[in-house]
Amino acid sequence: MGERVVTAYLGLGSNLGDRRAALGEGLRRLDATPGLRRIARSGIYETEPWGVAEQPPFLNLAAAYDTTLAPAALLAAVKRVESEVGRAAGPRWGPRLIDVDLLLYGDRTVRLARPDLRIPHRRLAERAFALIPLAEIASEVAVPPQGRSVGMLAAAVGSGGVRRWADETAVSSGSVSF
Repeated sequence: MGERVVTAYLGLGSNLGDRRAALGEGLRRLDATPGLRRIARSGIYETEPWGVAEQPPFLNLAAAYDTTLAPAALLAAVKRVESEVGRAAGPRWGPRLIDVDLLLYGDRTVRLARPDLRIPHRRLAERAFALIPLAEIASEVAVPPQGRSVGMLAAAVGSGGVRRWADETAVSSGSVSF
């Protein structure tokens, strides 16, 4: 009997240094992680900071992965990728080279005390910077426990402060293609 495959949705963001390159490196490292197979990626969006306003704008995207990793193992893999890309400790909601959030894990609601993990991400319904890219690749996906679709949540939160990144064409050319 094979391992159970679940589709997990991740949100990636960066607002320090070469933001596009950091997103690309994050995706490349996730793609190289055993137990993960990328099946979709949104476009890139430039977004206003959330939580702490006095910082540079973010680039954000969403990616879908088929995974055989359990939620805690997936979180550990995500944290390892953040560290490998160069994320340093900093203030909550502050600037960062890379941030990878585990947004959804199939249709499951997950709450673990150690490691601290809540799926769906505890502030997903409030965050246009996560919902707009996620809706591009998973609009019809139901968000537990209420079951409202990603597209419905994205419409409810609106797209203020989130705009498609004008320089996205550079992503698929040159050494930073992903």
